Amino acid sequence: MKMDQQKTPVFSRLKEHWETNPVSGHVPGHKYGRVLPEKGQAYFCDILKIDATEISGLDDLHDPEEMIKEGQDLVADLYGSDASFFLVNGSTVGNHAMILAACSRGGRVLVQRNCHKSILNGLELAGAEPVFLSCGYDYGMEVSTSIALDELDEALKTIQDVQAVILTNPNYYGLSIELKAIIERVHVEGIPVLVDEAHGAHFVLGGAFPVSALELGADAVVHSAHKTLPAMTMGSFLHIKGNLVREERIAYYLRMLQSSSPSYPIMASLDLARYYLVALSKDDVAAIVEETAKIRRELGKLDGLSVVVPESKSIAVDPLKVVIRSTWGWSGFELQKVLEKEGVFSELADAWNVLIVLPLAVMDAKHDMIERIERALQKNVGNESSRKDINYGSVPPFPMRISQLAIHLDKQQKLSSMECKLEEAVGKVAAESIIPYPPGIPVLLKGERVTAEVVKYLGQLMRLGARFQGNDRIKSNYISIYKEVKE
Repeated sequence: MKMDQQKTPVFSRLKEHWETNPVSGHVPGHKYGRVLPEKGQAYFCDILKIDATEISGLDDLHDPEEMIKEGQDLVADLYGSDASFFLVNGSTVGNHAMILAACSRGGRVLVQRNCHKSILNGLELAGAEPVFLSCGYDYGMEVSTSIALDELDEALKTIQDVQAVILTNPNYYGLSIELKAIIERVHVEGIPVLVDEAHGAHFVLGGAFPVSALELGADAVVHSAHKTLPAMTMGSFLHIKGNLVREERIAYYLRMLQSSSPSYPIMASLDLARYYLVALSKDDVAAIVEETAKIRRELGKLDGLSVVVPESKSIAVDPLKVVIRSTWGWSGFELQKVLEKEGVFSELADAWNVLIVLPLAVMDAKHDMIERIERALQKNVGNESSRKDINYGSVPPFPMRISQLAIHLDKQQKLSSMECKLEEAVGKVAAESIIPYPPGIPVLLKGERVTAEVVKYLGQLMRLGARFQGNDRIKSNYISIYKEVKE
């Protein structure tokens, strides 16, 4: 029986609690916003009214029985999962939990190579051995896409003791492939399919949006609700379906990994985000899709700009993701800086592109964005890039084959490392991951052998102004490598 999706149990109960004029003899110390510096009151006062803790009547995320359980059950009802969980530590903790629940130390895991760093960190926590599947490359957008069924089939036939297959779909740019055949092939072996679908929380709307991996049979799926739904940052969902990933294992690891003082405002925003999806009518969704198409057309008419689409016709594109590119020879990083001078802040830039994420709504602010972009371009007419001699990265940096780390994660802990000039690192094994952020996809993995192609690509990224997370040495042209490699 379908549940009443018009309810917002978490938000409504927190609101009711505040309206009783409660006296706080408990944490947090702001006491429902009554203890707060004056300069922050205009911004924090209202939200702190619902920033409570696990007192009577407000349930417990780690042992939900009341409003939180109902809120999670409503999410499961909407997405068609067997169970869904609120995540207050982002999709990162969801990726970690599903990996730990499905994998064990020493087991092998097939992993899509262009995965988010949280997948690799989860595998390291689990002590599992990753076997990387190469991903396709779309030359229309100059970005990596997803795996091919034939390579997956080869890996399943040749790699023993595979405990899970981990996919990323859609990619950061909203490109999504049909996963049904891939999931069915993995299930023939009785192996669970775990999908980082962080950018697809809204796919449940159907229609012009790509099909969710959950609908196609995936066993565990993570959604970043805060990316495209009106949820607070770090608000995410983790769903499971079928019997290949056990609910109690997921719950166990979420209790271990998530904060023991979970954010009630984040949970309330997840409750409201689910309600927002339900409240959208078919006409609302059609209007949103029509609006996104209009924006693409208007951006494509601007002098100095093009809207980029995938070369492959088999790839579905999320209407909320718009990828633009300079026709004046600027890199994506240069275009991003030009736009920021007019107050237009994009989601990310890469060597070629700038990614804009549109809201799941029809909003006048979108037209203001177009006017600002046009103004930014007009102010820079004739200011063509001097970098036209640079190959911005049309050669994918990832190995186009099934590959493994040169040194297993467990063995890496026993080795010492040293700094090395980037151009002298070819043939050596990296002792750190090099991660342009965003999008958070490692170009080079810790334990992976450094190739000439990767060194060239990293050099280009640095010259173009890419940002790297967690590594200051790369800016000085140094990386960390292992001193000794035992094959």
